[in-house]
Amino acid sequence: MKLLSSTIAAAALALTAGAAQAETQNYVLDASHSQIVFSYNHLGYSTTYGMFSGFEGEIAFDKENPGNSSVSVAMPVRSMITGWEGRFEHFMGDDFFGADDDNDLVTFTSTGIEVTGEDTALITGDLTLNGVTKSVVLDAKLNGMGTHPMAQKDWAGFDATTTLVRSDFNVGAFAPFVSDEVEVLISIEAMIAE
Repeated sequence: MKLLSSTIAAAALALTAGAAQAETQNYVLDASHSQIVFSYNHLGYSTTYGMFSGFEGEIAFDKENPGNSSVSVAMPVRSMITGWEGRFEHFMGDDFFGADDDNDLVTFTSTGIEVTGEDTALITGDLTLNGVTKSVVLDAKLNGMGTHPMAQKDWAGFDATTTLVRSDFNVGAFAPFVSDEVEVLISIEAMIAE
């Protein structure tokens, strides 16, 4: 249930191929304005939500050849926010992640970017969750790119979505009563690296 995917940065940035610049530019995620929200159906009675926030990541963006861009993100499993301590402890326990400390990570590393429109792209990457690595695709949209009005730095923002199957990552306890599919919404800001 900690769906990582933060990966979208590359896609979003990849969409701005118009501003020709030969070299790759490096961006870092703005941890204070980047979130990954996940949701799943609980027994047919409710939709339950969780979130990751405050994580870090890096983007190498090639404006001339966006398909050559890349993104990587990592976050501790135990940084998950559930809104209820009992649920958090259950997720960290043996039924799901068995995450004892902050060395248990969720990571995403892009492997390809397909620009699909003026401000959209599909970002494919390797998601490692619960010790299992699977290829996932993020459907990304560039929200904006320009100079941040307060920081006075180059900035980019984007959203992305994907659907994960819990059992693919060995966290499928109680499926299908608790939905095996988990919807993931990502909203990220990134700033030019210093």
